[in-house]
Amino acid sequence: MSRGGSGGRQRVRTARNRSAASTRWLERQLNDPYVRQAKAEGYRSRAAYKLIELDERFGLLGGVQRVVDLGIAPGGWAQVVRKKMPKAVVVGIDLLPVAPIEGVTLFQMDFMDDRAPDLLAEALGGQADLVLSDMAANTIGHAKTDHLRTMALVEAGADFAGQVLRPGGAYVAKVLAGGADNDLVATLKRMFSSVKHAKPPASRKDSSEWYVIAQGFKGLAHPPRNGEGDHP
Repeated sequence: MSRGGSGGRQRVRTARNRSAASTRWLERQLNDPYVRQAKAEGYRSRAAYKLIELDERFGLLGGVQRVVDLGIAPGGWAQVVRKKMPKAVVVGIDLLPVAPIEGVTLFQMDFMDDRAPDLLAEALGGQADLVLSDMAANTIGHAKTDHLRTMALVEAGADFAGQVLRPGGAYVAKVLAGGADNDLVATLKRMFSSVKHAKPPASRKDSSEWYVIAQGFKGLAHPPRNGEGDHP
């Protein structure tokens, strides 16, 4: 993306009812080139560029026909998929409400709900080429606990990917504290031919987030749901 911009750095005065932390956040947003670019290009969040950059490096979106977006809110990743592959079926889920996106089926519910995997698979209508997960547990400020809660979501996403991906498909998930733990990496290596970690440039340097990129799914880990088969 272009990181250029006109004018100098904008500073924000601390308003009477705004905390110093909120002021710093607002100032960072106003001066973030990815935020400005997202607004200019119609993306709902700067996170769209994380997927764009991961796709440029790993070729995730080429030829995809069916994509699942776990933790879809506010919808930037789904927008990227639809822009590059406008005929792709995209299904997303999030606890938060998401404004409609053309061509995207949305579920507002907890992915950990027992009903969620079947609803997503049914809406997908066939085996997925790509499962994306930008999910993260709500933090409580205790680093170890926050990490464990987020990794539980990553593991649940990997299990779901094993149920819906076609052979050769990919799973991309946000992880924290430098990457996935050894047990998860071992599991993913059994499922996929390639497992790598990446921190796209759009991910802020002070953020602990990384992404695990698992490509080359070796085959269904579970029987197909509802009698689904390969792409026609």
